[in-house]
Amino acid sequence: MRKSTLLADSTRRAAMIMGLAAAFCAPTAHAQGAKASSAAEFARMADQLKPGQWVWASQIAPKGPLLVYVDLSRQLATVYRNGVRIAVSTISSGREGYETPTGVFTILQKDADHKSNKYNSAPMPYQQRLTWDGVALHAGGLPGYPESHGCVHMPMGFSKELFKITTLGATVVVAGDAAKPMQASDAPLLAPIDASGAPRPLETLADQDYRWTPERAPTGPLTIVVSKRDQAIVVLRNGVEIGRSRAQIADDDPGTHVINLTTGPGGAPRWIYVGVPGHDADAGQALDEAILNRVKLPRGFYEAVKGQLKPGATILVTQSSVGEGEPGRPLTILDSVTPTP
Repeated sequence: MRKSTLLADSTRRAAMIMGLAAAFCAPTAHAQGAKASSAAEFARMADQLKPGQWVWASQIAPKGPLLVYVDLSRQLATVYRNGVRIAVSTISSGREGYETPTGVFTILQKDADHKSNKYNSAPMPYQQRLTWDGVALHAGGLPGYPESHGCVHMPMGFSKELFKITTLGATVVVAGDAAKPMQASDAPLLAPIDASGAPRPLETLADQDYRWTPERAPTGPLTIVVSKRDQAIVVLRNGVEIGRSRAQIADDDPGTHVINLTTGPGGAPRWIYVGVPGHDADAGQALDEAILNRVKLPRGFYEAVKGQLKPGATILVTQSSVGEGEPGRPLTILDSVTPTP
């Protein structure tokens, strides 16, 4: 009898301890991920994320082209499908000395069980490679500040969900400055590379107004980089530069804008803004025709680009340069996609 009473007391104490533990750990459960059932619930959760937390609501936009936007200033990653925000997660980017490069990237390789080639075979679960020299999206530590060797660390559950819906060649935009929140970088955005991934000399336009060589990358997602600083436009497909043009860009807005070509009602294509730091209110807004009229470029280049546009194309409007950088400053290399298992 005594033994049974002791056992019952022990069971009650265990239940009490588990209940208290559950109460204290409730916020951590949210840190492992939350699935929102409506757009309103998703927006509320996304605005209250703490380090390690994420929220996912893929049913808000079940189909359409994907875009991943990594905001180094706010240490957040946002996933858009057909121009609609469907997922947000806290991240940890590269610490001082190992800063995560900014720019427009494509997913070069996917490996759910990847091990680091540079850091003692350290696990990099659900790795999605952005550069061949070691920068990737993957599950990793999330202390609430930049602490990686240059990769973008995300929660395990979020990394797994993202891995399921991305494909090789998907566009990833990395912007901001982890050390100086909300300040745009003046470092060059991209530099050309050869087929092996090695930097090659910058090609100049000489006396031509533009260059158009779509045969360099015949298929894949299109990214159009509009540099207000250089008054130039660069077109990339699968990360390979296929066009470059001089332009007149009448816009003194110092911020960065990302615009995604989506499929509208009835299947008609339409350009939709992606919300980025300083321009959160833009999110989901259609591109106004008046904005397009601020950009003047050669008619031949305009027609060539227009003929290649399909849903999933991305426009990045930036103050960053698309040419050679200042001496001593590293270039962000935008890699081409190589078929790699």
